[in-house]
Amino acid sequence: MISSLTYAIVVDEVTLSMPRTSPFTIELSVAEERELRRRAAKYTLPYFEVVRARMILLAAEGLSNDQIAARLDARREVVSMWRKRFFEDRLAGLEELPRPGRPRVFPPRTGGAGQGSRL
Repeated sequence: MISSLTYAIVVDEVTLSMPRTSPFTIELSVAEERELRRRAAKYTLPYFEVVRARMILLAAEGLSNDQIAARLDARREVVSMWRKRFFEDRLAGLEELPRPGRPRVFPPRTGGAGQGSRL
């Protein structure tokens, strides 16, 4: 007879070792793949845009969220979120959404004390 503690440990080990599969299968059009490859190779884009493009390209190759996360040194949950957003909204889903709350306000720069003249 297996004790409940032993059973819980065995169940947890099995659960952790089972591969997760995403219900959001990514298939790219030629135009989408071209745009994502352009973004992934562009050094002048913000880093987060490059990583998102690489996530989707790897997802289109059939890699799991865990594999993509390991390759890009990201969390699985983040990969899952971007895969889902791309699946639902395509390229527009990779854009930043407006953030809740009051926008940040920075006062205009004035030549305060200790800054000297700016030439």
